[in-house]
Amino acid sequence: MISSYMNALFFLINSIGLGIGLAMDAFSVSLANGLNEPRMNKKRSLFISGIYATFQFLMPLIGWFFVHTAAAFFSVLRPLIPWIALVLLAIIGGKMLLEARSGSDSESGPTSVPLTRKVLLLQGIATSIDALSVGLTIADYHVVSAIIASLIIGIVTLVICLAGLRLGRTFGTRLSGRASILGGIILLAIGLEIWIKGVFF
Repeated sequence: MISSYMNALFFLINSIGLGIGLAMDAFSVSLANGLNEPRMNKKRSLFISGIYATFQFLMPLIGWFFVHTAAAFFSVLRPLIPWIALVLLAIIGGKMLLEARSGSDSESGPTSVPLTRKVLLLQGIATSIDALSVGLTIADYHVVSAIIASLIIGIVTLVICLAGLRLGRTFGTRLSGRASILGGIILLAIGLEIWIKGVFF
C-alpha cells in the first residue's frame, strides 16, 4: 500500500516537474504576448494560455505514440525539432519587429502586432514541439498513465502561461509602443535557445 502511494507521489512530482520544464518557453512567449497586448482581458488570456496548454498536452502523447508505433520515424524526426521551432519563432518574432518598426516610422507611433489565431497556433507548435521528446521519457507508461501525465503537463502550462501573460501585460502598459519590439526580440531569443539546446547539447 505504502509502495503504491509512493509510486503515485513520484509520478505526480515527475509530471509536474516535466510540466514546469516544458512550459518555460511557453511562459516566455506569453510574456512577449502580454507585452504586445497590454489591454488583454481575462477571457482572452485564458484562451491563449489554453492553446499553449493544449499543445503541451498533445505533444508528449504524440511522442509516446511514435515511440510505440513508429520508432524509426520518430528517430528521423527528432533532429529536425529544434530547426522547426527556430524557423517558426523567427518568422513570428521577425514579423513583430518589422511591423513594430514600420509603425514607429508612422505619425501615429508604434503599433502592436495582432495576435491572430494563426499566430497563436504557430506559437503553440513552436513552444511545444520539443515536448515530443517526452515521449521517450514516458515510453514505459501505460496509455492511461501517459494521458494523465500529459494532462498534468498541460495544466501546469496553463497556470504558468496565465502568469506570463499577466506579467507581460503589466510591463506592456508601462513600455507602451516599445513592447512589440521587446516581444519580437524575446521570440527570436527563444527560437535560438531551443535551436542551440537541440543542436549542441
